[in-house]
Amino acid sequence: MLVYRLITEEDTSEFCHRVSEAMSKGWVLYGSPSYAFDGAAGVMRCAQAVTKEADVEYSRDMKLGAV
Repeated sequence: MLVYRLITEEDTSEFCHRVSEAMSKGWVLYGSPSYAFDGAAGVMRCAQAVTKEADVEYSRDMKLGAV
């Protein structure tokens, strides 16, 4: 099955580290990153969708980052 996940984080190097870590574990970038202002927190936020083929059965309780 194809697993989908959206990685989000404030616009810091931590975001890049999270995306890089996901790619090192077999996740593939899906589309372009997004960048938006979070007015409530007063910070810029980044988002990147990633996908991964996994030999597991889908469950709503699965931890997507652990696949």
